[in-house]
Amino acid sequence: MYNSEAVLGQAQVRVGLVGTGYAAKLRAEALLQDERSHLVAVVGHTPETTEIFAKEYQTSALNSWQELVAREDVDMVVISTVNRDHGAIARAALTHGKHVVVEYPLAVDFTEAEEIIALAKAQKKLLHVEHIELLGGLHQALKQNLEQVGDVFYVRYSTINPQNPAPRKWTYNHELFGFPLIGAISRLHRLIDLFGKVFTVNCHQRYWAVESEYYQTCMCVSQLCFHSGLLAQVIYGKGETIWQPERKFEVHGEKGGLIFDGNTGYLIKPGETTAIDVGTRRGLFAKDTTMVLDHLFDDAPLYVTPEASLYTLKVADAVQRAANSGLTIFLNDALD
Repeated sequence: MYNSEAVLGQAQVRVGLVGTGYAAKLRAEALLQDERSHLVAVVGHTPETTEIFAKEYQTSALNSWQELVAREDVDMVVISTVNRDHGAIARAALTHGKHVVVEYPLAVDFTEAEEIIALAKAQKKLLHVEHIELLGGLHQALKQNLEQVGDVFYVRYSTINPQNPAPRKWTYNHELFGFPLIGAISRLHRLIDLFGKVFTVNCHQRYWAVESEYYQTCMCVSQLCFHSGLLAQVIYGKGETIWQPERKFEVHGEKGGLIFDGNTGYLIKPGETTAIDVGTRRGLFAKDTTMVLDHLFDDAPLYVTPEASLYTLKVADAVQRAANSGLTIFLNDALD
């Protein structure tokens, strides 16, 4: 996809970071701990937060991401900011000849994401879309035990987070976060990684809001029918008018079931229930960062491709159209 000789010829890859939130802090920590990387500069939402972040992580504070992607002393741009801006920053960074690491989603618009992947190939630069849900203990436990339940016919995946009062932050902003299952595209990506191509989708969603930009609650319920015949139900909810938290993944097969509830997991078969070690969700951004550096310096394989992320974005876009229209949307595999 790209020629890594320029990076391999250096002792370090020089990194510019966009963002000062939770994911950005974990990225900065991982970059500082790896001698192959040097955090050159950071830019955040406000000058004040950027200055504080830059001081904590021993780097330079900039005023705009446009300035960061144009710097000659930056080899790679890591994008850990609001979802709305991912596509524009990735496109600009690639245009300036930088490698790009971006937290999911690559863009909130499918066509824009498609164009960015084509640009990365044309520029011969690395484009890595983070999907750490694939590295976590839950996903690994699912993969290791899936064969034991036989042919899977139904999956239910629910992540519900009550927050009262709901924060006035970007994750509750229509424009900055995007459609729920695009902003939280990992819910769909996990399913697609496990079960393959999607045939049809439908979706219903509702917002509770007292102002135009921010909502207090969202509830989004989608059904995906896979080519295998599997029916998957994805439930995503957060906010003030939700009263019981839930993080549950259920797999129902012809020979048994897998139930993951929070940090506990069980394999259920006729006459027996066996506990499953789910593992941890800690350290995944550091693991992702290490794998990126391994790929740049040693050509080690990455765990996900931009094309895989793009296919999930295509499904998420269909889910959004289903929610807006109230119709079942058929996916055209000719476009895959």
